Amino acid sequence: MISSLTLGKSTSTVEITNVSIHGIWLLARDKEYFLPFEIFPWFKDQPVSAIFKVKEISPGHFYWPLLDVDLTEEIIEHPERFPLVFKDTKNKINKTKYYRDGIDSSKSLVYG
Repeated sequence: MISSLTLGKSTSTVEITNVSIHGIWLLARDKEYFLPFEIFPWFKDQPVSAIFKVKEISPGHFYWPLLDVDLTEEIIEHPERFPLVFKDTKNKINKTKYYRDGIDSSKSLVYG
């Protein structure tokens, strides 16, 4: 059986533990969050170095300075409460998506 020991006090309160083709894993104060690209599109197609540079600017408030993205624990845990608006720079359109239960369950609105 393999075990790991804590050799000292953690110096970081927040870190990215994994980046996959589906999203990123954020560890903050012994709690891990998965941020899927479908719900948090700002991280998709970004340099890994920019995703890894995250700060907790206040308890539960995370900021990625190289991406200019601010998220709170509430937004991460309950994205359905916060409609997302983002610009699709490839197609030069704005999309608004509403999420329910962490799944894209409604319409995309395209503004011309």
